[in-house]
Amino acid sequence: MTPPRVRPQSRSAAVTPPVRVALAESVTALPEGAGWAYEPKFDGHRLVVFRTGNGVTLQARSGRIVTSAFPDLVEAAERLPAGAVLDGEVVVWSDGCVDFAAVQKRAAATRARAAALARALPASYAAFDLLAEGGADLRPAPYTRRRERLVRMLEPLGPPLQPVPVTTDRATALTWYETLVDCGVEGLVIKRVDQGYRGGTRAWLKLRHSDTRDAVVVGFTGPRTRPGALVLTLPGDGVPVVSSPLSAGVRTAAGGLLPEPVGEGTATATGIGDVTYRALPAEPQLIVEVRQETTRHAVAVVAVERFR
Repeated sequence: MTPPRVRPQSRSAAVTPPVRVALAESVTALPEGAGWAYEPKFDGHRLVVFRTGNGVTLQARSGRIVTSAFPDLVEAAERLPAGAVLDGEVVVWSDGCVDFAAVQKRAAATRARAAALARALPASYAAFDLLAEGGADLRPAPYTRRRERLVRMLEPLGPPLQPVPVTTDRATALTWYETLVDCGVEGLVIKRVDQGYRGGTRAWLKLRHSDTRDAVVVGFTGPRTRPGALVLTLPGDGVPVVSSPLSAGVRTAAGGLLPEPVGEGTATATGIGDVTYRALPAEPQLIVEVRQETTRHAVAVVAVERFR
Protein backbone atom coordinates (compact mmCIF):
# COMPACT_ATOMS: atom_id res chain seq x y z
CA MET A 1 0.00 0.00 0.00
CA THR A 2 1.35 3.43 -0.92
CA PRO A 3 1.68 5.65 2.16
CA PRO A 4 -0.21 8.95 2.07
CA ARG A 5 1.77 11.96 0.92
CA VAL A 6 2.77 14.36 3.65
CA ARG A 7 3.21 17.99 2.71
CA PRO A 8 6.46 19.47 4.00
CA GLN A 9 5.80 22.02 6.68
CA SER A 10 7.14 25.54 6.37
CA ARG A 11 10.21 26.16 8.47
CA SER A 12 9.05 28.31 11.33
CA ALA A 13 11.38 31.14 12.31
CA ALA A 14 13.99 29.79 9.86
CA VAL A 15 15.06 33.19 8.54
CA THR A 16 17.08 34.80 11.30
CA PRO A 17 20.07 37.14 11.19
CA PRO A 18 22.55 36.99 9.75
CA VAL A 19 21.30 35.76 6.37
CA ARG A 20 23.35 35.42 3.21
CA VAL A 21 21.77 37.72 0.67
CA ALA A 22 21.21 36.89 -2.98
CA LEU A 23 23.76 38.45 -5.33
CA ALA A 24 23.86 39.45 -8.98
CA GLU A 25 26.31 38.80 -11.81
CA SER A 26 27.23 41.71 -14.06
CA VAL A 27 26.11 41.52 -17.69
CA THR A 28 26.53 43.88 -20.64
CA ALA A 29 23.06 43.47 -22.16
CA LEU A 30 19.56 42.42 -21.21
CA PRO A 31 18.84 38.71 -21.62
CA GLU A 32 16.69 37.56 -24.52
CA GLY A 33 13.44 35.67 -24.20
CA ALA A 34 10.55 35.63 -21.75
CA GLY A 35 10.39 34.75 -18.07
CA TRP A 36 12.41 37.70 -16.75
CA ALA A 37 11.51 40.43 -14.26
CA TYR A 38 13.33 43.77 -14.37
CA GLU A 39 13.80 46.09 -11.37
CA PRO A 40 15.61 49.46 -11.21
CA LYS A 41 18.85 49.23 -9.26
CA PHE A 42 18.87 52.12 -6.80
CA ASP A 43 22.15 53.65 -5.64
CA GLY A 44 21.85 52.88 -1.93
CA HIS A 45 22.88 50.43 0.78
CA ARG A 46 21.65 46.83 0.95
CA LEU A 47 19.58 46.18 4.05
CA VAL A 48 17.65 43.17 5.37
CA VAL A 49 14.76 43.99 7.71
CA PHE A 50 13.71 41.44 10.35
CA ARG A 51 10.42 42.06 12.18
CA THR A 52 10.11 39.71 15.13
CA GLY A 53 7.67 39.63 18.00
CA ASN A 54 10.29 41.48 20.06
CA GLY A 55 11.13 44.31 17.68
CA VAL A 56 13.13 45.12 14.54
CA THR A 57 16.64 44.14 13.49
CA LEU A 58 18.47 45.61 10.49
CA GLN A 59 21.29 43.72 8.77
CA ALA A 60 23.75 45.06 6.19
CA ARG A 61 24.84 43.03 3.18
CA SER A 62 28.03 42.05 5.04
CA GLY A 63 26.01 40.48 7.85
CA ARG A 64 26.67 43.32 10.31
CA ILE A 65 23.77 44.42 12.46
CA VAL A 66 23.17 48.14 11.81
CA THR A 67 19.87 48.69 13.62
CA SER A 68 21.08 51.68 15.62
CA ALA A 69 22.06 53.64 12.47
CA PHE A 70 18.49 53.85 11.12
CA PRO A 71 16.02 54.68 13.90
CA ASP A 72 13.52 56.05 11.38
CA LEU A 73 13.41 52.76 9.48
CA VAL A 74 13.14 50.83 12.72
CA GLU A 75 10.06 52.87 13.65
CA ALA A 76 8.52 52.31 10.22
CA ALA A 77 9.30 48.57 10.25
CA GLU A 78 7.50 48.13 13.56
CA ARG A 79 4.28 48.35 11.53
CA LEU A 80 5.20 45.17 9.66
CA PRO A 81 3.57 41.92 10.80
CA ALA A 82 5.67 39.79 13.12
CA GLY A 83 7.71 37.17 11.30
CA ALA A 84 8.31 39.31 8.20
CA VAL A 85 11.80 39.47 6.65
CA LEU A 86 12.45 41.90 3.78
CA ASP A 87 15.43 42.40 1.50
CA GLY A 88 15.98 45.74 -0.16
CA GLU A 89 17.94 48.94 -0.50
CA VAL A 90 17.97 51.90 1.87
CA VAL A 91 18.12 55.21 0.01
CA VAL A 92 17.94 58.92 0.78
CA TRP A 93 16.06 61.14 -1.68
CA SER A 94 17.15 64.71 -2.43
CA ASP A 95 15.34 66.87 -5.02
CA GLY A 96 13.72 63.80 -6.53
CA CYS A 97 16.97 61.87 -6.91
CA VAL A 98 18.85 59.31 -4.84
CA ASP A 99 21.70 60.86 -2.85
CA PHE A 100 24.34 58.20 -2.24
CA ALA A 101 26.59 60.51 -0.21
CA ALA A 102 23.69 61.03 2.21
CA VAL A 103 23.16 57.27 2.47
CA GLN A 104 26.83 56.86 3.33
CA LYS A 105 26.47 59.36 6.16
CA ARG A 106 23.46 57.48 7.49
CA ALA A 107 25.16 54.09 7.28
CA ALA A 108 28.27 55.33 9.12
CA ALA A 109 26.31 57.12 11.86
CA THR A 110 27.18 56.44 15.46
CA ARG A 111 24.36 55.73 17.88
CA ALA A 112 24.73 59.27 19.27
CA ARG A 113 24.34 60.94 15.84
CA ALA A 114 21.80 58.56 14.30
CA ALA A 115 18.67 60.38 15.52
CA ALA A 116 19.85 63.79 14.30
CA LEU A 117 20.83 62.40 10.90
CA ALA A 118 17.46 60.64 10.62
CA ARG A 119 15.74 64.01 10.98
CA ALA A 120 18.09 65.79 8.56
CA LEU A 121 18.39 62.96 6.00
CA PRO A 122 15.30 60.73 6.34
CA ALA A 123 15.74 57.30 4.79
CA SER A 124 13.44 55.34 2.52
CA TYR A 125 13.43 51.59 2.03
CA ALA A 126 13.04 50.17 -1.47
CA ALA A 127 12.05 46.55 -0.81
CA PHE A 128 12.63 44.07 -3.60
CA ASP A 129 12.08 40.72 -1.90
CA LEU A 130 10.17 39.00 0.88
CA LEU A 131 12.18 36.23 2.54
CA ALA A 132 9.66 35.30 5.22
CA GLU A 133 6.07 36.02 6.20
CA GLY A 134 4.50 35.03 9.49
CA GLY A 135 7.71 33.18 10.35
CA ALA A 136 7.42 30.93 7.26
CA ASP A 137 10.47 30.76 4.98
CA LEU A 138 9.49 31.97 1.50
CA ARG A 139 12.92 31.67 -0.08
CA PRO A 140 12.12 28.41 -1.93
CA ALA A 141 9.02 30.03 -3.50
CA PRO A 142 9.24 31.50 -7.03
CA TYR A 143 9.90 35.20 -7.44
CA THR A 144 6.36 35.93 -8.65
CA ARG A 145 4.82 34.57 -5.45
CA ARG A 146 7.28 36.40 -3.20
CA ARG A 147 6.67 39.62 -5.11
CA GLU A 148 2.89 39.28 -4.83
CA ARG A 149 3.09 38.83 -1.06
CA LEU A 150 5.59 41.69 -0.72
CA VAL A 151 3.27 44.14 -2.48
CA ARG A 152 0.26 42.94 -0.48
CA MET A 153 2.18 43.48 2.78
CA LEU A 154 3.60 46.94 2.01
CA GLU A 155 0.80 48.65 0.09
CA PRO A 156 -1.31 49.42 3.20
CA LEU A 157 1.74 50.88 4.97
CA GLY A 158 3.11 53.30 2.40
CA PRO A 159 6.38 55.28 2.65
CA PRO A 160 9.07 54.99 3.78
CA LEU A 161 8.61 51.23 3.15
CA GLN A 162 7.83 50.68 -0.52
CA PRO A 163 8.24 47.86 -3.05
CA VAL A 164 10.56 48.68 -5.94
CA PRO A 165 8.91 49.04 -9.35
CA VAL A 166 9.06 45.93 -11.54
CA THR A 167 8.22 45.07 -15.12
CA THR A 168 8.33 41.93 -17.23
CA ASP A 169 8.31 43.99 -20.42
CA ARG A 170 11.76 44.24 -21.98
CA ALA A 171 11.02 47.51 -23.81
CA THR A 172 9.89 49.18 -20.59
CA ALA A 173 13.02 47.94 -18.83
CA LEU A 174 15.21 49.46 -21.54
CA THR A 175 13.38 52.77 -21.17
CA TRP A 176 14.06 52.73 -17.43
CA TYR A 177 17.71 51.95 -18.07
CA GLU A 178 18.12 54.82 -20.51
CA THR A 179 16.12 57.52 -18.70
CA LEU A 180 16.53 57.02 -14.94
CA VAL A 181 20.31 57.22 -14.62
CA ASP A 182 20.28 60.93 -13.72
CA CYS A 183 18.05 60.22 -10.71
CA GLY A 184 20.42 57.78 -9.04
CA VAL A 185 19.32 54.55 -10.72
CA GLU A 186 22.51 52.61 -11.47
CA GLY A 187 20.91 50.21 -13.91
CA LEU A 188 18.69 47.14 -13.70
CA VAL A 189 18.52 43.96 -11.65
CA ILE A 190 17.15 41.05 -13.65
CA LYS A 191 15.55 37.96 -12.11
CA ARG A 192 13.92 34.75 -13.33
CA VAL A 193 10.24 34.89 -12.45
CA ASP A 194 10.17 31.19 -11.53
CA GLN A 195 13.32 31.18 -9.39
CA GLY A 196 13.61 30.92 -5.61
CA TYR A 197 15.73 33.24 -3.47
CA ARG A 198 19.26 31.79 -3.54
CA GLY A 199 21.28 33.49 -0.81
CA GLY A 200 25.04 33.69 -1.27
CA THR A 201 24.91 32.94 -5.00
CA ARG A 202 24.95 35.19 -8.06
CA ALA A 203 21.65 33.92 -9.37
CA TRP A 204 20.44 37.37 -10.47
CA LEU A 205 21.83 39.56 -13.25
CA LYS A 206 22.68 43.27 -13.12
CA LEU A 207 23.14 45.69 -15.97
CA ARG A 208 25.01 48.79 -14.82
CA HIS A 209 25.78 52.06 -16.55
CA SER A 210 29.29 52.17 -15.05
CA ASP A 211 32.21 49.80 -15.49
CA THR A 212 32.63 49.28 -11.75
CA ARG A 213 32.79 45.90 -10.03
CA ASP A 214 32.25 44.59 -6.54
CA ALA A 215 35.26 43.29 -4.58
CA VAL A 216 35.67 41.67 -1.16
CA VAL A 217 37.84 43.43 1.42
CA VAL A 218 40.28 40.95 2.95
CA GLY A 219 42.63 43.40 4.67
CA PHE A 220 44.08 46.89 4.83
CA THR A 221 47.29 48.84 5.21
CA GLY A 222 47.88 51.58 7.76
CA PRO A 223 45.75 52.20 10.85
CA ARG A 224 42.31 50.54 11.03
CA THR A 225 40.55 53.83 11.79
CA ARG A 226 41.99 55.52 8.69
CA PRO A 227 43.59 52.98 6.32
CA GLY A 228 45.83 53.99 3.47
CA ALA A 229 44.70 51.21 1.10
CA LEU A 230 42.47 48.15 1.07
CA VAL A 231 43.48 44.62 0.15
CA LEU A 232 40.85 43.04 -2.09
CA THR A 233 39.88 39.93 -3.98
CA LEU A 234 38.18 40.57 -7.32
CA PRO A 235 35.38 38.48 -8.84
CA GLY A 236 36.75 35.25 -10.29
CA ASP A 237 40.18 35.77 -8.75
CA GLY A 238 41.11 34.80 -5.20
CA VAL A 239 44.56 36.43 -5.28
CA PRO A 240 44.65 39.48 -2.93
CA VAL A 241 45.58 42.80 -4.55
CA VAL A 242 46.29 46.17 -2.94
CA SER A 243 44.14 49.08 -4.05
CA SER A 244 45.44 52.47 -5.02
CA PRO A 245 45.56 54.99 -2.13
CA LEU A 246 42.10 55.67 -0.73
CA SER A 247 40.31 58.98 -1.08
CA ALA A 248 39.53 60.93 2.09
CA GLY A 249 35.86 59.96 1.93
CA VAL A 250 36.54 56.25 1.57
CA ARG A 251 39.10 56.37 4.39
CA THR A 252 36.51 57.90 6.68
CA ALA A 253 33.89 55.31 5.70
CA ALA A 254 36.40 52.48 6.15
CA GLY A 255 37.28 53.70 9.62
CA GLY A 256 33.73 53.05 10.75
CA LEU A 257 33.34 49.66 9.06
CA LEU A 258 36.58 47.68 9.25
CA PRO A 259 36.59 45.02 11.99
CA GLU A 260 39.61 44.16 14.10
CA PRO A 261 42.28 42.30 12.09
CA VAL A 262 43.00 38.66 12.85
CA GLY A 263 46.51 38.37 11.44
CA GLU A 264 48.82 39.48 8.66
CA GLY A 265 49.29 38.67 5.01
CA THR A 266 51.31 39.69 1.96
CA ALA A 267 49.93 41.11 -1.28
CA THR A 268 51.30 42.90 -4.34
CA ALA A 269 50.83 46.66 -4.70
CA THR A 270 51.16 48.25 -8.15
CA GLY A 271 54.47 50.09 -8.50
CA ILE A 272 55.62 49.02 -5.04
CA GLY A 273 55.80 45.24 -4.90
CA ASP A 274 54.92 43.00 -1.99
CA VAL A 275 53.50 44.72 1.08
CA THR A 276 52.40 43.37 4.45
CA TYR A 277 48.79 44.02 5.35
CA ARG A 278 46.45 43.41 8.26
CA ALA A 279 44.11 40.53 7.43
CA LEU A 280 40.39 40.58 8.22
CA PRO A 281 38.21 37.64 9.30
CA ALA A 282 36.49 35.76 6.47
CA GLU A 283 33.03 36.55 7.85
CA PRO A 284 31.26 38.86 7.71
CA GLN A 285 32.37 40.08 4.30
CA LEU A 286 32.83 43.76 3.53
CA ILE A 287 32.09 44.70 -0.08
CA VAL A 288 33.43 47.72 -1.97
CA GLU A 289 32.78 49.00 -5.45
CA VAL A 290 36.01 49.29 -7.43
CA ARG A 291 37.17 50.51 -10.79
CA GLN A 292 39.98 48.59 -12.47
CA GLU A 293 42.18 50.66 -14.77
CA THR A 294 45.27 49.93 -16.85
CA THR A 295 48.22 52.30 -17.01
CA ARG A 296 50.32 52.97 -20.11
CA HIS A 297 52.61 50.19 -18.85
CA ALA A 298 49.67 47.73 -18.87
CA VAL A 299 49.60 47.51 -15.09
CA ALA A 300 46.15 47.11 -13.50
CA VAL A 301 45.24 49.68 -10.85
CA VAL A 302 42.25 49.02 -8.59
CA ALA A 303 40.63 52.23 -7.36
CA VAL A 304 38.08 51.95 -4.56
CA GLU A 305 34.92 53.92 -5.31
CA ARG A 306 32.87 53.28 -2.15
CA PHE A 307 31.62 50.69 0.31
CA ARG A 308 28.48 48.82 -0.73
